Amino acid sequence: MTRFFTTLLFINYFRRAHFTLAFGLAAALLLGSCSGLRYVPEGQKLYTGSKVTIDSPTKLKNQSALQTELATLVRPKPNFSFLGMRPKLFFWHLGVGKEKGLGHLLADKFGEAPVLLSQVKAKQTRDLMVNRLQNRGYFHGAVTSEVKTKANTAQVDYTARPGQQYTIQEIHFPGRDTLIDKAIRGTQAASLLKAGDPYDLDVLTNERVRIDLALKNEGYYYFNPNYLLFQVDSTLQGKVNVYYKVKNDAPAKALRPYWLKTITLNTNYVLTDTTSRQPVMFEKYRYFPDESVFRARAITRAVFLRPDSLFRQRRRDQTLSRLMSLGTFRFVEIKFRPSAAGDSAGRARLDSDVLMTQLKKKSLRAELQLISKSNGFTGPGLTISYRNRSAFRGAEQLIINGVASTETSTRAPAGAESRSNTGLISNEFGLNAQVIVPRLIAPDLPFLDPHLVNSDFQPRTNFGTGVRYVSRSGYFSTTSYNLNYGYSWKTKITNEQEIKLIDVAYNAFTSTAAFDSVLRAKPFLRQAYQSQFILASSYRYTYNQQVLEQRRQQIFFQGQAEVSGNLANAISSAVVGSKSPTEKYTVAGQPFAQYAKFDLELREYYRISPKTTSGNRIVGRLQIGIGLPYGNSSGGSLPYLRQYGIGGPNSIRAFAARQIGPGSYKPTGTDIVNSYYDQVGDLRLEGNIEYRQDLFPYVKGAVFLDAGNIWLLNNDPQRPGGQFVASQALKQLAVGTGVGLRIDVQFFVVRFDYAIPLRANYGTPDDKAGRLNLAIGYPF
Repeated sequence: MTRFFTTLLFINYFRRAHFTLAFGLAAALLLGSCSGLRYVPEGQKLYTGSKVTIDSPTKLKNQSALQTELATLVRPKPNFSFLGMRPKLFFWHLGVGKEKGLGHLLADKFGEAPVLLSQVKAKQTRDLMVNRLQNRGYFHGAVTSEVKTKANTAQVDYTARPGQQYTIQEIHFPGRDTLIDKAIRGTQAASLLKAGDPYDLDVLTNERVRIDLALKNEGYYYFNPNYLLFQVDSTLQGKVNVYYKVKNDAPAKALRPYWLKTITLNTNYVLTDTTSRQPVMFEKYRYFPDESVFRARAITRAVFLRPDSLFRQRRRDQTLSRLMSLGTFRFVEIKFRPSAAGDSAGRARLDSDVLMTQLKKKSLRAELQLISKSNGFTGPGLTISYRNRSAFRGAEQLIINGVASTETSTRAPAGAESRSNTGLISNEFGLNAQVIVPRLIAPDLPFLDPHLVNSDFQPRTNFGTGVRYVSRSGYFSTTSYNLNYGYSWKTKITNEQEIKLIDVAYNAFTSTAAFDSVLRAKPFLRQAYQSQFILASSYRYTYNQQVLEQRRQQIFFQGQAEVSGNLANAISSAVVGSKSPTEKYTVAGQPFAQYAKFDLELREYYRISPKTTSGNRIVGRLQIGIGLPYGNSSGGSLPYLRQYGIGGPNSIRAFAARQIGPGSYKPTGTDIVNSYYDQVGDLRLEGNIEYRQDLFPYVKGAVFLDAGNIWLLNNDPQRPGGQFVASQALKQLAVGTGVGLRIDVQFFVVRFDYAIPLRANYGTPDDKAGRLNLAIGYPF
C-alpha cells in the first residue's frame, strides 16, 4: 500500500509538465504493487492460462499453425499478467463495494475481476477443439485435458491427438442437364478444391462464396451460397470424395438467370422524394432530369448496368463505386425488383432503380490561422476555398484556393537572415484553380481504353493553374506561375497512378542589392535563385494497403519520376545550334531548367493488437530522393523549389526545417546568415521509426527515432563536406529521438512532438536543447 501512495505522489507531481512520463512511472510502480493473488476468494484458485500441445507420431505439415488455432479456442482468457504481476486485479480491488469515487472509477476503467479455475469449462473447450480438428480433415481426432494446481493458482493443459488428416481424392461437379448445374460446371476451372489437397471446411466455405459470385455475374440474382451443399464421402481410408449439389428446396427463382429491363436513374433522390418530375428516355435509360446540375451523359458514363443486358453483380458494384467516386453524391443506392413482365423469349427480367443523393453543389470555406513555422516565422494566415462539384454540368470538380499570410521572424541574433533574423518579414499571396474532369480526355488507343471498363474507380483528367508571390523584406521576392495537365486513375483500391504530361512553371525572381552580394559570392545559390522556366513532366505510382483496414501489416509505397527541359533542349539545339559551356538555351529570353528527379518512399504499419480498432502500432518510413541537373543546367543545381531540405515537424523532428546538411557542412561565421538557403541538396536519405500507443479515448502517445541527411552531387567549395561520398554517408546522418502526444478525433489530429538531437550531421550537436513541434496530422 505504501507503494500505491508513492505512485499517487508521482502522478500529482508530474502531471502538469510531463504527464506521459508520470503515467509511465506510475504504471511501473503499480506493476510492482502485488501479484494479485491476495484478491482471490478463499477456497478458489486463480486460473493462469492453458498450454495446448499436439501429440502426433510424426510432425504434421502445418502443426504450428494448427496448434495456434486450437489455442485461440481456449476459454476463458486469464487475467492480464506482466512479469508475474497483475495490475488489473489491483485496480479491480480498489472498486470492490464502491458505487462511486476514485476507486470505482479506476476499477471501471482499468480493473479486471479475477478469472477463477471454477469458471473454466474444460469439456466445452475439448469439444470445440475436436470440432475444429474435424473441420481441418482430422476426422478421428481426440483431445484430453489436465488440471495442474499450485498453492493459489491453477492452469488447464490440453493435449490434441489429431490422427490422420484426410485428403481429397475426387471432385464431382453437378451432372444434371439444368441451367443451374451447367452454370456451376462452367466455374470448374477456377475451383479452390484440388485433388490431393487436405480436406478443409474453410476452403469448402470459400468455394461456395466463389461459385455464388460467379453465378451472380451470370445473371443468377437470387442465388445464395446456402443453396449449394457439399456431400463428402469419408468412408475411404484417409481419402474423401466431394460432390457438389444444389439443395432440393432451393426456390425456382434462384435457379434461373435474370436480364435487366428498365433502369431508372434519379440524380436528386431524397428519402421523402415526392417528385412530380417526368422521366425522359435517354440511351434506353429512364432518366429523371436535373439539367441545372448534370447533363445526362455525365451520369450514364458512370453507369455499367445496361438495359436488355444480363444481370452481372460485377457491373452493379462497379456502377456503385464509379458514381460515388464522382465526388458529387452523398449516397448512392441501387435497388432491383422483378419486372412485371418478361420478354418474348421468356427470359426472367429485373427492373432497377439507381438512386443518387446529391451533396451541395457549391461550398465556400474560410480558415483564419496563426502560422508558427519551425524556421522561426510566426504570423496570421487566411485561406479561402471555393468548390463547385459540377462546374460544367458534367460532374467536373472546380476548386479555387486563395492564400494570404504575413509572418515575422521571432528569433535572434539581429542581422542574421531567415530563421535567425528577428524582425524579418515574409509575405505570401497565392491563387490557384483546379478542374478535375471525371473521365480521361484522350483518344482511343490500341494500348489504352480511356473508359477503363474493368476498373471500379472513375479515371480523371486534371487541369491546374496558379500564381504565388513570396517576398522576404530587404532580400528578395519571387512570383511563380504554373500550369499543368495530366491524368490520374486507379485499377485497384490499393493502386493509383498519376501522369502529368505538362507541368510548366515560371519563377520570376527579384532581389535587393544586399541579397545580390550573397548570390555573387555563391554561384550554386545564384543558379537556383534565377528567373527561369521549369518545363516538366512526371509520373507517380502509389501502392497503399492502409485502405485494407483488416490487415495487421500494411505497406505504403510511392515512386515518382520527373524530367524537365529535355524537349526544349532538343528543339533549341536543333534550331539555335550548339552553345558554349557558359551559355544557356532560353525560352522567351529566360533560361529553362533541365534535370531528372527520382523519389521513393516506403512505409510499413504494423498493428500490435489483432483488434482492428487498436492504435498500438510500429510504423517505419524510408525516403530516398535524387535530382540530376544536366544539359542546360549542367554543372549547376536544381531549381530551388525542386531541391531537397530536411528537418522539421514531419522529418527529423529534433532539428528545424532545412537546418541539416548538406553532408557534414556546418555554417560558420557569416555563412550562418544565409544558412537557410544553403542547406539544401540534390540527394536525400531519411529513415524514421515510431511506436504509437493508445492512452485514453482520443489521446495517443508515441516514441520515435529519426535519422537522415541531404548531400550535393557536385562539389561546392563554399559548402565543404557537402558532396556525397558513399563511405562517409552513414557517419553524416543527423539523429534525433523523442516522445509525442496526439489528440486524434479521427477527422482531425493535433500533434505535439518533443525531440532532442542525439547527433548532428557534423558530429556532436552545438545545441542539445529539445525542440517542441506542434503540427496537424501524423508525420507519416
